[in-house]
Amino acid sequence: MARSNNLVVPQANAALQQLKLEAAQELGVTIPQDGYYGNYTSRETGSLGGYITKRLVQQAEQALSGTGRQL
Repeated sequence: MARSNNLVVPQANAALQQLKLEAAQELGVTIPQDGYYGNYTSRETGSLGGYITKRLVQQAEQALSGTGRQL
């Protein structure tokens, strides 16, 4: 199945992967090595996605306000 979530900035892929790994570690969710999430519950994947979104919004707000780490 083809992925439908194409990155707007492909150079950001490594940073997004790192963010995903950090978020999963903080939430106690293991990332599957083969990329198949079929054995995970909606709660696990949803909490991971929500947490990543929350962190991205925080980073964007910090970048816009001129404080904190830049994206």
